[in-house]
Amino acid sequence: MEFIPCNLETPSLPPFEDLLAESVRVHGHLCAGQVLGVRLAMLGLRLIGIQDPKGRDRKSFLVFVEIDRCATDAIQSVTGCSLGKRSLKWVDYGIMAATFLHQKTGEAYRIVAREEARELSRTYFPEIENKYKRQLEAYRLMSDEELFTWERVRVQVPQEDLPGRPLRRVRCEVCGDWVQDAREVVSNGKVLCRACAHGAYYQREEG
Repeated sequence: MEFIPCNLETPSLPPFEDLLAESVRVHGHLCAGQVLGVRLAMLGLRLIGIQDPKGRDRKSFLVFVEIDRCATDAIQSVTGCSLGKRSLKWVDYGIMAATFLHQKTGEAYRIVAREEARELSRTYFPEIENKYKRQLEAYRLMSDEELFTWERVRVQVPQEDLPGRPLRRVRCEVCGDWVQDAREVVSNGKVLCRACAHGAYYQREEG
């Protein structure tokens, strides 16, 4: 792991508490995951040198999130990345982690929340019995090194996964749905959508 000292505040970003307030507004409630997600996003942006994520740098980076929990909403709020813009990528690993990739330089860092931070929160607020409230308050104060581990990584992004117009659209030969972004499957000489090729997450009701 590569440890790079980072200050809590980033001069080019709004203050932490302002970012947290906006994230809570978007997410709907304050929780430890929101604090953790805002802190993680601030660290990720600093590591790859993004200073204005919602302005001049908005097309310069991608974020890969590995879990669909509260922290992901916070990461989206701070960075401005989203699935609709194709700048936020969800990789279903179930890990409280995210990777920040600078598209122009290729520099990328994967940041993972430390499991030890949960217990370490006791040393900050031993008087708070509720562990969730204790973690919420402690995560505001803990250092980046106490909250996370991070390392430099390489990320290869296929052309069809980049932001921009779809490279092609094809029609499934079974159901007739149109498939974009090279998500089709060719099986026995037929072009299929993934639902027809591998089975869908939904079942059609008869009639």
